[in-house]
This record gives sequence, structure tokens and C-alpha cells, in this order.
Amino acid sequence: MRILHTMLRVGDLDRSIAFYTEVLGMRLLRRTDYPTGKFTLAFLGYQDESEAAALELTHNWGVESYELGNAYGHVALEVPDAYAACAAIKARGGKVVREAGPMQHGTTVIAFVEDPDGYKVELIQAKS
Repeated sequence: MRILHTMLRVGDLDRSIAFYTEVLGMRLLRRTDYPTGKFTLAFLGYQDESEAAALELTHNWGVESYELGNAYGHVALEVPDAYAACAAIKARGGKVVREAGPMQHGTTVIAFVEDPDGYKVELIQAKS
């Protein structure tokens, strides 16, 4: 078994695709409209789905926003340098909500950014 994808419901699919591709550097792997169900699925990632897990964005037509609730945590991405990643994300218009630095009870360098729908994305600096 392996993890295939994580799904997030989004209010504006094009805005979310732009964030994940232009700000976080993912590729749009596939996008499919389901007219009878009135929804669209977009899969994004850094590698083909046969090689790595993907992020599925689900847009239910006519729904502009969702209550995020308090059970969802975050999606985590490994980056070579969290400080440089934050600078690049800000330069591309992304929102950094926790600057890069060591985690509170450890030494791992982390940061958090927020996507257009308010979902948190953790950046974890790769161990050298």
C-alpha cells in the first residue's frame, strides 16, 4: 500500500491551482470536470502520480468557501532551505504565517504558509 493523494476542497479552483503551481512550484498533473456531479478535480504534485503522492483539489461548482474546522492540520513539504523557500514564496505573492526557524521543542527548521483558502502548508527543511 501507499498514499495516493490528499484532498482539499477549494472555493476558486483556478486561484488554488495558481497558488500551488506558481507559488509552491507543483505541476498540474490532471484536471477533470464532472458535469453531472457539478464538480471538478485537479491533481497537482512534484512528480507523476505513479511515483509520488499528489494533492487533489476538489471544486464543487457554486461553492465559494468552506469552514475549515479544527480537525485539519496541514500538508507538509520538504524543502532544502526553509528560509530561502519563505523568501521565494513571499516574492511570488504567497502568505507566510510562520517564518522559518527551529520548531519550539526541537531543532528541525520549519515554516508555515497559507493557501488562498486558508489551508496551512508546513515547510520542513531537509536534514543536511
